[in-house]
Amino acid sequence: MLRRLPPVRDARILVDAATRDDAAVYRLDGDRALVATTDFFAPVVDDPFTWGRIAAANALSDCYAMGAVPLFALSLVGWPRDTVPFTVLEEVIGGLGEVAAAAACPIVGGHSIDSPEPHVGLAVIGEAHPDRLLTNATARPGDLLVLTKPIGTGILTTALKRDLLPESDLAEAIMVMTTLNRGAMDAALAAGVRSATDVTGFGLLGHLANMVEASGVGANIRTAEVPLLAGARALAEQGVAPGGTTRNLDALGQVQWGRGTTRSDQLLLADPQTSGGLLLAVAPARLALLLTALERAGTPCAAVVGELTTATGTIMVETGGR
Repeated sequence: MLRRLPPVRDARILVDAATRDDAAVYRLDGDRALVATTDFFAPVVDDPFTWGRIAAANALSDCYAMGAVPLFALSLVGWPRDTVPFTVLEEVIGGLGEVAAAAACPIVGGHSIDSPEPHVGLAVIGEAHPDRLLTNATARPGDLLVLTKPIGTGILTTALKRDLLPESDLAEAIMVMTTLNRGAMDAALAAGVRSATDVTGFGLLGHLANMVEASGVGANIRTAEVPLLAGARALAEQGVAPGGTTRNLDALGQVQWGRGTTRSDQLLLADPQTSGGLLLAVAPARLALLLTALERAGTPCAAVVGELTTATGTIMVETGGR
């Protein structure tokens, strides 16, 4: 769809849609660049305040994935005003505000429309040093892939929508989805990481595919090393998955599934995540430094899930561990 847009020729634009990265980057001067992103979605949990918290953490994540500190945000709201009371929206906005305040990112305005289905999110403006950006286009063969949050939120929230489990069983998933990726970003920058992406709607493999394409590398992923939220695999084995999973899998033509990988492996690795973790590409010599920094930051996990290779454009999924 973006082919209809005119090509970007402004040298001040450091990152645009060409590499399918997490945000756009505009250089102000030699020391400052603005990072701009937006994200919004329909409810993933029943509690409106929690939904707002998740929506804010999810939108802020794209800034952190680029190595940027959020400066301010605008709220985006689509609301069915004739069917859902505005008191519910007030609770959602309260959740948005709580997490934005925790990120020191004030919500200074926004826009709302009447919509058949509720949608909430943020447009976020952040700042980074032009020479310390995290992008998906700077990974190198031999880099190790480190994931900072377990996956499975799409499967678990789909099970909630289908009344297959109560919201009380999503406590771990909610904790993960409302955890800001600021600590993971700080750890990555401190360890000298230069390539990253966050794992959201395209799933782990989809966002890795964008990194592989943008950086001109290949990748190996080991399913045994990928951390999962409790209950996610059991639900995947029952075939529980959001509709976006099939679309994600259909788009993964460069993936080769190794012997022993199962349909549940495919569903999990293509599971659309909400407010997922950062996927970091780190040189082997800096791995220990990164893992130590992530531990100090208290990220939900710090798992080495694979490595990048010279098999340009190819992702190999294997079952074994390291």
